[in-house]
Amino acid sequence: MKKILITGANSYIGTSFEKYIKENYPGQYEIDTVDMIDSSWREKSFFGYDSVFHVAGIAHQKETKENAQLYYEINRDLAIETAKKAKIDGVHQFIFLSSMSVYGMDVGTITKDTEPTPKSNYGKSKLQAEERILQLAGEHFKVCILRPPMVYGNGCRGNYPLLAKIAQKTPIFPYVKNERSMLYIENLCEFVRLMIENDESGTFWPQNAEYSNTSELVKMIAAAHGKRVRLVKGFGWALKLLSHVTPVVNKAFGSLRYETGIGGETYDYTVAELAESIHKSEG
Repeated sequence: MKKILITGANSYIGTSFEKYIKENYPGQYEIDTVDMIDSSWREKSFFGYDSVFHVAGIAHQKETKENAQLYYEINRDLAIETAKKAKIDGVHQFIFLSSMSVYGMDVGTITKDTEPTPKSNYGKSKLQAEERILQLAGEHFKVCILRPPMVYGNGCRGNYPLLAKIAQKTPIFPYVKNERSMLYIENLCEFVRLMIENDESGTFWPQNAEYSNTSELVKMIAAAHGKRVRLVKGFGWALKLLSHVTPVVNKAFGSLRYETGIGGETYDYTVAELAESIHKSEG
């Protein structure tokens, strides 16, 4: 039985992973969680754990001059310190939850050869943490870096809940032809389990098997609530103009995707296809 330590209590991904494992693989894994809010975690021994899944971090906050340093203290420095402790305490594998944000792109297709050029403090802090943690890797300390796109599911935070609110309130929505990489929370949980089970190391780009279309996504969310949304064509010119004013438009209506096959098709981690995942996300 493999022992897993989640560093970062009460995080959406951490709590979802623990719940998923206990419900779908009862008795097969032993999971503990440690809170990283104060310094007490430093007193806990990591000895005996096969894998540490580091999910502690700061995200979904508006970046300001005042909170800029916080991103580096939590997303970078805390992650590096945790990885060092894991290695010293004899943990065999360290899984670091990074982000698609390390690429700093609002639109485009990302391949394995795309160079990360983060623009936000969130993306920069995650990339800097990746680089330092990878330096710790060795024969007896495997490092696994995950760069998921937008993660969604029941109770998630970020852009998905905003889209869900719109879907439940509007009778019409612009039709756009775009493709976006997304990742359903249970698909991510299964991917992480496979990383642990197969003792993986390296950088990975997990994503749903299907790309998402923003307009169709809104339609699916509305349908899950028994509502109907009519998609209206002809707003492309307006959205193009707005994209020069605010990056939010590109984030919602632009195409941003990982290249098909980048996510590691060695493993099948699809717990739910897109349509089913939307229904499950909406409860």
